[in-house]
Amino acid sequence: MEILNSYLVALPIILVYVTILFIIAVIIKDNSIADIAWGSGFIVASVSVLLYQGVFGPRNLLVTALVMIWGSRLSIRIFRRNRGKGEDWRYKRWREEWGSTFYPRSYLQVFVLQGLLLLVNVSPVIIINSYLAQNWAWTDMLGLCLWLTGFYFESVGDWQLDRFVRNEANRGKIIQKGLWRYSRHPNYFGEITMWWAIFIIALGSPYGIFGVVGPIIITFLIVFVSGIPLAEKAIEGISGFKEYKRRTSVLIPMPPRK
Repeated sequence: MEILNSYLVALPIILVYVTILFIIAVIIKDNSIADIAWGSGFIVASVSVLLYQGVFGPRNLLVTALVMIWGSRLSIRIFRRNRGKGEDWRYKRWREEWGSTFYPRSYLQVFVLQGLLLLVNVSPVIIINSYLAQNWAWTDMLGLCLWLTGFYFESVGDWQLDRFVRNEANRGKIIQKGLWRYSRHPNYFGEITMWWAIFIIALGSPYGIFGVVGPIIITFLIVFVSGIPLAEKAIEGISGFKEYKRRTSVLIPMPPRK
């Protein structure tokens, strides 16, 4: 089965990728590089399978281009956000808590685990790039439209948030304008939407239905683990958050409640 061959190619490449990242993190004493490299890892996996299988049909090139756009924007944005600020507070805390086991646990629990999750999340792309797609399907057009919608919410939401945070007058305040008036996390809504869109595109490929594991895992992680919970914990003590939380949808953009 071509899908199995694709994973047998992508797995060692991603393990090498995260190992190199870990070595760099040890040298610079900053595990935050894992966050910066998250989006780029999807590009590495997607392009590796595309080149290995040698399939360059319209659907293959489309999803690979979409992943490259998403992954590049995300990595560049996180790099700019983190530049000059030192290691993220989560990794600093783990340095203290893990003590002498910090390096092996970092390698396994941060870098290797991230690489394995990445391979699961990118499943619909790996499936698509395992087979030549010579013709367009209606699911390609639907998925592309949905992906563009998600990209709008993620990129514009991030831009509005970064601009708000850079303004010193907003220190100690919560962003409640633009897309953030309709969702407390429009950027996360956009990311989830984009990966469900790629799954829809995968439905036009053999075994595409199995790619559903990707968006399911991404949705679970964002909604219940590392996305929304951490973001809301960081601002729950800010004045006005309870009212904003009561009035504003947590994820799906909706008119504010009165």
